[in-house]
Parts: sequence; structure tokens; C-alpha cells
Amino acid sequence: MAMVERLSQSIVLLAGWRASLLALVSGALTALALAPVHAMPVIFLTLPVMVWLMDGAAPVSGGGFLSPFKKAWPAFKLGWLFGFGYFLAGFWWVGQAFLVDADVFAWLMPFAVMLLPAGLALFYGIAFVLARMAWTDNRPSIGWVRLVALAAAMAFMEWVRGTVLTGLPWNTLGYTIMPTPLLMQAASLIGLYGMTFLAVLMGAMALVSLAENRRLLLLPLALLMAQPVYGFVRLANAPTDTVADVKLRIVQPSLDQREKWDPQKTAEIMQRYLDLSDLDKGPEAAGAGSFTHIIWPESAFPFILTRRPDELSAIATMLPDDTTLLTGAMRLEEGATGRRVYNSLYAINGQGQITEARDKTRLLPFGEFLPFQGFLEAIGLRQLTQQQGGFAQGIQRRTVALDGAPAFLPLICYEIIFSGRVAASGPKPGWIVNVTNDAWFGMTSGPYQHAHQAQVRAVEEGLPLARAANNGISMVVDAHGRMTESLGLGKRGVVDAPLPKAIAPPLFARTGNLFVILFICVLLACLIGVAAKNTHRL
Repeated sequence: MAMVERLSQSIVLLAGWRASLLALVSGALTALALAPVHAMPVIFLTLPVMVWLMDGAAPVSGGGFLSPFKKAWPAFKLGWLFGFGYFLAGFWWVGQAFLVDADVFAWLMPFAVMLLPAGLALFYGIAFVLARMAWTDNRPSIGWVRLVALAAAMAFMEWVRGTVLTGLPWNTLGYTIMPTPLLMQAASLIGLYGMTFLAVLMGAMALVSLAENRRLLLLPLALLMAQPVYGFVRLANAPTDTVADVKLRIVQPSLDQREKWDPQKTAEIMQRYLDLSDLDKGPEAAGAGSFTHIIWPESAFPFILTRRPDELSAIATMLPDDTTLLTGAMRLEEGATGRRVYNSLYAINGQGQITEARDKTRLLPFGEFLPFQGFLEAIGLRQLTQQQGGFAQGIQRRTVALDGAPAFLPLICYEIIFSGRVAASGPKPGWIVNVTNDAWFGMTSGPYQHAHQAQVRAVEEGLPLARAANNGISMVVDAHGRMTESLGLGKRGVVDAPLPKAIAPPLFARTGNLFVILFICVLLACLIGVAAKNTHRL
């Protein structure tokens, strides 16, 4: 199409601040494809723009020691600007957490809101440099190489971003093409990073093909059709069966984070949990006795539960003998080496006894611990939870076996965002229990993004999910990512539902990221080799 050709040529010719601004805006607009907006079509506009900007970014010439860096700089700058815009627009809500204890942390909010996107954008800058190594000109016969290279490089660096140091795979680009369960099903085959490869490939190739080689348009169109068709076929043959004699009640208390740790509010908070757990909603949900499992969110108690026998007694009074409470709690461990506090999940029986405890194995940097904890505390800094010494890290994730229900995989808060890295020792799980407290982020897009990522984990693992969130979104999701019951953000109440059955482990649950990442790495290496032999490299 002539119009698309003219558009591509005008973008290729951009330079200086105009090219930089367009890259930044393209990244910010791409974030609209994430929850809660889910404007998936936007990637079919923003990613071609980045391809054309890369076409026009000539390497800086010059010899000497800095020559490789000078040559890489234009590509790195474009990738970093795109990433900065994307993460700034997708992560702005992080600043809300610094206003919970505003007198202590408000001054840090501008730094967090800007520095986190700036740091994460480094991975995109490196991805664009890798892609540039395989960049060919846009002749119809070979122009496809640069598009596949960009998809492979972005998918690889998204995996790196979710792996190095503690990893932070939040808002990985693959989520942009999985707004609904229908479009999530391919993740059961190739996982989040495989979907990231497809997202960049489809997004970049569709419009670029119209300008350069319309025959190539068949590939993104085929992928666009295959994704919902596969999802339709898979869902059409997957009724939501439930586990016999297991009925769940998820409690969403919607506690204000500013009040949660107020000692004067302790009695009121506990009473809210107890009242909601025993809420009478009719013959099928007539109080706690109608449910086999009641689930409370992360860090439900504003105290160390094991030091409060009165509260354990109140829980025992509320719970029927054959009902189990699953709840987030702080677990204190004191020994010769000192005092350690864990972010944990407890199973409490009808007699008020803690029968199982599992500790969080992936802690949130700056939220639950500080890098160089001792030094930074010595100069007066604290993580957002203000737990002196930070939370201790659990050694190993283990499933929890309960009487009367399948064993479950405990995932606390953001542990559920790690695609392909949720394995646990112990009995094979039949469901996932995710307890979280997104009240730190108020009525922003953050809780929607968290819930969306949890749905995708259910699809990847072939396991149903029960999610308890302080202020939302609490939900029960089947093994195909479909919500069976939910309670929206900011609402107080309960989610009552049977437990969906697990399905046979899908391909991704059996293989994980190994083969997907290996394929992407080999593909990228081959494309770089092809480009190296091409005399028409840019």
C-alpha cells in the first residue's frame, strides 16, 4: 500500500530528537496492550515504527577502543527509549506504594517511578543491539531476517530480565497478545517467552509486510488466525469439571493498607475476617460450615499469629471441625543466630492448630528486603514493609497435602509471575493457591496486571487457581484460565466456588522454558550468521 510505504519512508528518515521521541511514545503506547486496557491491536502499529526507526539508525563510525560501543549506540538508544516508555506507562502505579507511609517514603516515589523503568529498559536496549547484529536491508527477498531477529532478541532478553539477579518478569511483552482465555491457550504449548516471540513477530511483520513484501503478510495473518482457532478448539473440548466434595470460600476484606498495621485496628480487622468467613449467603453458603476450605490473603494478621493464642482460639471457634483455613501470615523463627521473620502461608485446622507452613521463596526487592540490607538500614533506609532486617527467604518451595482435597502449590504474591519457575517438591499439585496483598497499589492498573499474569500461569501449568487478594482481584480460575467466580478490585466480600479439576500437564508444564529459549538462541545465532554473510547489511 502506497500510504504505508510513505509512512515507513518518513519514519526511516527521522533523526535526532524526533526519532527519540517517537521511540519513547511507541513504548508508552505499547503498554496500552496490557491489563486492564488490553488494547492488543496497538502493537501492530508501535512495533513496525520501531523497525523503521532501526532501519534509519545508522551506526556511528569511528575507530579505537570505543568503536564497538559507538556502532551499537544508535540501536541501544532506540531500544532503551522504547523500553523506558513501555515500563514507565506500565509501572507508574508502583509510586502508589510509596504514599502508604508517605511521611517515610514519599520522597522516594519520583526516584522509584523513574529508576525502575530506566533499569528495566536496559534489557530492551541490549535486545535491540542483538537484533541489529542480524539486521539486513529491507529488500523483499531478505528483509524478513531483521523482523525475526528482533522477535528472537526481544524474547531472549525478556527471559533474561525474568531470570538474572532475583528476576522481574512483570509485564513481559507476551502478555500483550493474551488478553482473554481464548488467546491464552497457546501458552500451554510454548509458555510466556514463546508468546513474546510471537507477539513481536506478528506485531512487527504485519504492517512492515504491507510496505515491503505483501507475500510475507501471510505469516502474521496465519499466526493471528491460528491463535484464536487453537484456543477455540481447546476450550470447546474442555468443560470445567470440579473436584467432588471440595468447596472454597475466598475472603476479600479490602483493608486500607494505611490502617492494616495500626494496633488500635487489630480487633476490628480480625472481626472483619471472621464475619466474612462465616457470612450467611443462603442455603448453599450458610456460613463457614458450608465450605471445606476458607482462604485469607497474604499477611492477613497485623501481628505474629503464634504469639496470639486468643486469636487462634477465635479462629477455632469460627471454623467447623472439618474446615481448613489457608492464610497468609508472618512466621517468626528465633534461634541462636537471631530472629528471622518469613512471609508464609499457614494451614489451620478446625481446632485452631497450624498444621502446615510454607515460606515465600522469592522476595520482592525493596518491598520485602533491601540489597545490602545491613548497610542501608544503618543509614536509615527501610524496605516498604519496614520489617527490620527484611524478611527471610524460604529455602525450598514445597506443595501442601491436605485431607479431603488435592495437594496444592502455594505461591505467595508475585511468586506467581515467574513463568516456568513455579516447580515445587512434594506431592503432585492439583491446584494453585495464590495469596497476595495488592492494597499497596490502590485502585490502579497494578492489581489487574497481577491477576492477568496469574491466569496465564494456570494455563501454562494446567492447574486451577484460587487467588485471595486483600482488596482484589480475588478469583477462582480453571485449568484453562477461565474465571469461574471473582470479586472485583476494591470490593469487600467473599468468592464462593467449587474447586475446578486439574488437567493432564500441557506441553509447557512438562518442558518448561528450556526448549523455547534454546530454539530462540539458536535461531538468533543463525540469523546473525546469515546477516554477516550479506554484503548489504546496514
